[in-house]
Amino acid sequence: MPDAYWSLPVDKLLAALEADAGGLSGRKASARLKRHGPNALDASKGVTALGLFVNQFKNPLVLILIAASIISLVASEWVDAGVVLAIVFGSTILGFAQEYIAGNAIEKLRSKVTIHSSVLRDGKARTLPSSAVVQGDVVLLSAGSLIPADGVVLEAKDFFVNQAVLTGETFPVDKRPGATARQASLAERSNCVFMGTSVSSGTARVLIVQTGKATVFGQIAGKLALRPAMTEFERGIQRFGYLLSRIMLVMVVVVLAINIFMHKPPIDSLLFALALAVGLAPELLPAIVSITLSHGAKRMARLGVIVRRLNSIENLGSMDVLCTDKTGTLTVGVVALDGAVDIAGQPSAAVLRLAALTARFQSGLTNPLDEAVLAAQEKAGLDLGTVHKVDEIPYDFVRKCLSVVTVDAAGTRTLATKGALDKILALCTSAGGDGAPLDAALRAGIEAHFDEWSGQGYRVLGVAARAVAPRSGPYTRDDEHGLNFAGFLLFMDPPKADVRQTLLDLSQRGVQLKIITGDNRKVARHVAEAVNLPNVIVTTGRELNDMGDEALMHAAGRTTVFAEVDPNQKERIILALQKTGHVVGYMGDGINDALALHAADVGISVDTAVDVAKEAADFVLLRKDLGILRQGIDEGRMTFANTLKYILTTISANFGNMFSMAVASVFLPFLPLLASQILLNNFLSDIPATAIAGDRVDPEWVAKPRRWDTMFIRDYMVVFGLLSSVFDLLTFGALLWLFHASVEAFRTGWFLESLLTELVIALVVRTRRPFWHSRPGNLLLATTVAVIAVAVALPYLPFSTIFGFVPLPASLLLGVIGLTLAYVFAVEMTKNWFYARARNEHK
Repeated sequence: MPDAYWSLPVDKLLAALEADAGGLSGRKASARLKRHGPNALDASKGVTALGLFVNQFKNPLVLILIAASIISLVASEWVDAGVVLAIVFGSTILGFAQEYIAGNAIEKLRSKVTIHSSVLRDGKARTLPSSAVVQGDVVLLSAGSLIPADGVVLEAKDFFVNQAVLTGETFPVDKRPGATARQASLAERSNCVFMGTSVSSGTARVLIVQTGKATVFGQIAGKLALRPAMTEFERGIQRFGYLLSRIMLVMVVVVLAINIFMHKPPIDSLLFALALAVGLAPELLPAIVSITLSHGAKRMARLGVIVRRLNSIENLGSMDVLCTDKTGTLTVGVVALDGAVDIAGQPSAAVLRLAALTARFQSGLTNPLDEAVLAAQEKAGLDLGTVHKVDEIPYDFVRKCLSVVTVDAAGTRTLATKGALDKILALCTSAGGDGAPLDAALRAGIEAHFDEWSGQGYRVLGVAARAVAPRSGPYTRDDEHGLNFAGFLLFMDPPKADVRQTLLDLSQRGVQLKIITGDNRKVARHVAEAVNLPNVIVTTGRELNDMGDEALMHAAGRTTVFAEVDPNQKERIILALQKTGHVVGYMGDGINDALALHAADVGISVDTAVDVAKEAADFVLLRKDLGILRQGIDEGRMTFANTLKYILTTISANFGNMFSMAVASVFLPFLPLLASQILLNNFLSDIPATAIAGDRVDPEWVAKPRRWDTMFIRDYMVVFGLLSSVFDLLTFGALLWLFHASVEAFRTGWFLESLLTELVIALVVRTRRPFWHSRPGNLLLATTVAVIAVAVALPYLPFSTIFGFVPLPASLLLGVIGLTLAYVFAVEMTKNWFYARARNEHK
């Protein structure tokens, strides 16, 4: 491509691209796609096996163990090194397999929600995935379109683009054909559109010049390597990781120093210290998080919730405020035109005809209101066959109206306007069939009708018109003046039959619902009261303008309905709620929802939404229904619960066992376990841990929002870790003084006891209930039983000597099992006390 393409005449640009204003041929486009690759910032397809496998070795714990094994090889400790490497590779392959399966499953789900573009191919408009757009393509854009790549405008009609993501401009920018200066800055290139920006209003044909990483957006993203903001759960995991890292570092240094000071074998002491550090860490945590999120995403997909950003699932479970529009969410979403009436409130065919003209000939986004008008026109038998469109002044969110100019068989041109009543009245100077002057009395009567119908739940639009003179040039917003107010359109969208129960279910789960709408405050209040929202308090957009940010923070928590708000105010409301400590979800499907979707902790859209809304969302619903969103919230909380189960069960057992061994290594004349035995213990206990992702979840886990609590996890680790250490010391005493075990028998008995307690205790602490009242998942139970069987049989297998195991006498084996059962009883009692204390602290 030549430099400064925005400064070239269109014919030269087309020649340089070997393109045509009518679009590329399918064959040429396919060749370019094959040559240059897909139009995406990251052209990778799903998860590659090699990349994931290599990532497993980026874990510092794995690298430490490999380095330790190399040291053993240098010291000619062949068996120890081989065993350690075998266990390391076993754990690595286990994590790799689970993450690979989970990653591919997620990519398949994400592919269900693909952004598409309207592209001219072989002279015809075709809807294609945006990733298939190539250089030289001609793309058709309209309000709500997400611009797929960088290009130059060939034709435009009232074409305004929101490019704040690149330039920071608050308001949409007018784009039109015509070369700009070679030195023009990004904001000054009025003939260019850019990937990642969106169309606010109007229509255009655009010649694509740069795709993928060559776009402005792609270059910025490549330089900054931006990633989405961390979720609250991810931040908690990070803090938890820092805590463990400090503990492990201290443990390695102290244990190694003490053992060397006591003249124990240095290589064995190093391996022992490093194995303790690895044994303390829940090294499968990244894999467990990926697996639980994958399972949750697949279950949510079956419900009709597609997860676009996997790490947002925990935020969905933590959400305690849900903000949403009312149309299609609280209401049926199938809008019916209940009446087209004149200024006296009487049915009027003339008003319906004007409304039908605006609905039939507008070229922006299709919407339920226009569909309802056209259905009513067809039912009434009004014939518009002799009327033709001359021009259009598209809808935008400032004017809140749209106009079309038509010409009939007699050559009369009419400008018909439809929109928000207050905006329409501001453009009118007369009203009614006789064109009476719109004085204060007549205006008051019109507004009284509006108030009455709004209070009954109708959405009311105004319709106005005037005759206009023929002209060769386009009609503009300046022509929307001196109109005659013709009448009203009354739309009814009744509440859904099951929405009251759904809202009750959300309330019982600790999720408060707030309505944010651009609609009239009286209509919004009527809907809120009809669906039984408690304590309906309404705040309007005009009142928001008079509030500072601090005042809005106080008002946002009390307000149930925000009405007559604009897109920027939606974002302000979301931010105000977040500043008061709420995890906020926002559900929207329109162009004006994009800012709020970006700002929310949980952005939710629907499959039928405009592209810019779907792209901004974390979740996409296959149908606009709060019922499936409620089920999605439950899944998010179940996913959070199962991730937390792994952390609690693993870290408490690991902390106790590793602490006990570190202490015992100081007083015993030998190492309590060999490094290979510690790692084998860790590996075997991790097998059932991977099944926690599919574990059953008690109802109380989904009863209210759950958030990461580092203090709770720390206390849990200390309390249950120390309890574990108490039984460890009892085991040491029994092995030494009751059974007089040899060094090998001591290690075998201690290995068996520590593994059995970790496996069985996972079934106890996975629930806050008495463990016999909460049945674990089938896979978790089956793998736990299988690993217990392997652990008990291991000392008696022929190859057990490789790990330093010896067969145990029956009395010693029964003693180990007895201690395990006593430990289960003690943990159950401690669990009841711990959760009772936690409940009292939060009262």
